[in-house]
Amino acid sequence: VLDQYVATADHALGNPSWLVGRVVKATGPVGFHLLDLVYGQLAVAAVAVTLYQLRNVAAERRFPSHHLVRTFLVIGLLGPAIYMIFPVVGPVFAYGTGIDQWPSPDLGPDALPTVHWAVADLWPGTAPPLNAPHPMPFDAFTPRNCMPSLHTAWATAIFIHSRNGPRALRFAGTFWLIATLCATLGFGYHYGADLIAGAVFTLTIEAALRANARGWDRSGIQLVAHGATVFAALLVSYRCLPMDMARHAWLFGPLLLLAMISVIYDYVRTTRAWEPTAAPARQLEPQPEPA
Repeated sequence: VLDQYVATADHALGNPSWLVGRVVKATGPVGFHLLDLVYGQLAVAAVAVTLYQLRNVAAERRFPSHHLVRTFLVIGLLGPAIYMIFPVVGPVFAYGTGIDQWPSPDLGPDALPTVHWAVADLWPGTAPPLNAPHPMPFDAFTPRNCMPSLHTAWATAIFIHSRNGPRALRFAGTFWLIATLCATLGFGYHYGADLIAGAVFTLTIEAALRANARGWDRSGIQLVAHGATVFAALLVSYRCLPMDMARHAWLFGPLLLLAMISVIYDYVRTTRAWEPTAAPARQLEPQPEPA
């Protein structure tokens, strides 16, 4: 697995999984169970948004041109392909005690301990040392499902699709995104670099699906190309430049965030331009009064 590469690159972001992990651990059972509920019930939020989007299907006898289910399915189909290219198990396994820290939803109750596969028992108390990374062996059972973070990807999709809903739905979408980000980092299931990749991954897929629904044009092609280029650049930089990123965190940390923000800005700007504008009300010309 390639955890050492991502953990080294994560120095540029300040090792957020270690920071949030200590916060979650300090909150005790209350913080753990709250985040565990949000993390494990992501599908509930997805169903709520989907029911709102499809509320008029029976009356209109047709589905909307684009809805959350499509995005969820495509994320689930494409994500495992990236896992095979960039296998990562997560800091709680590669740098911690794994299931001995707390149960993983991806592993059954009969899963074997993984602590003897870890680099060292560092998470979340001690940040990983800055050493040259290399691929490391791991067991055959722990999922390599960190890069990109699909929980972040799905939570981002829920957030996007809840924007056109009522206030309660928008609030729920925002809460679920923030809580999911805290859980993925705080439970040690993901690195900060995974979350950035997951957000860009979702925005690129969402842009492609929206462009396909409305008909491809130059703006759609440019938006998808922008997202795909940034996503590929993130994976390449995590794999090839982790030491440079860690040594020059003051440069690469902001660059990683700016790369993600550039995709967010481009997505918002382009999709707003795609939204239909209401036709202006027709002004009636004054009629001459009868003599």
